[in-house]
Amino acid sequence: MIFWLAISLAPAAQAFCFNEAGAIYQIDPTLLKAIAQQESRLSAKAVNSNRDKRGRVLSVDDGLMRDKRGRVLSVDDGLMQVNSTHIPRLQKMGVLRHPEDLLHQPCLNVKIGAWILARHLRACGVNWACLGSYNAGFHRRHEKKRLHYAQQVYAHYWPVVSGDRRTP
Repeated sequence: MIFWLAISLAPAAQAFCFNEAGAIYQIDPTLLKAIAQQESRLSAKAVNSNRDKRGRVLSVDDGLMRDKRGRVLSVDDGLMQVNSTHIPRLQKMGVLRHPEDLLHQPCLNVKIGAWILARHLRACGVNWACLGSYNAGFHRRHEKKRLHYAQQVYAHYWPVVSGDRRTP
């Protein structure tokens, strides 16, 4: 019985997390949820590794063979796929005790994602290209990636705010 109650409350609790984070950082909660949909498909337990695209040499005996996966540079965790590069600062600020908290505390993950997005929007302005920096960073060579990411988020955002279920 308690299991079913917990499942039925999960969407309401999740909505509260986005609403609370949105209120704290002055960001539309629907936009935060659209980012989480794009980042993790709304999975609080999502984990992804960011790898060096060059790969590493596995064997030089029969020519160069490269590990196509490459070495792990950083890890993204939880609903908002918070990147591990933020962990030392968040720990120093007292916001995060352990990296695992990003997976075990979904509301905290959403608030941290909103904090990161708010910092980005302050740095480059409130626009879709800047929103793309949440995923692709600020480097000039990532402009196309930022715009592509923004389009993906917009595809989750638009149907909710407009009531139009067609893809924009």
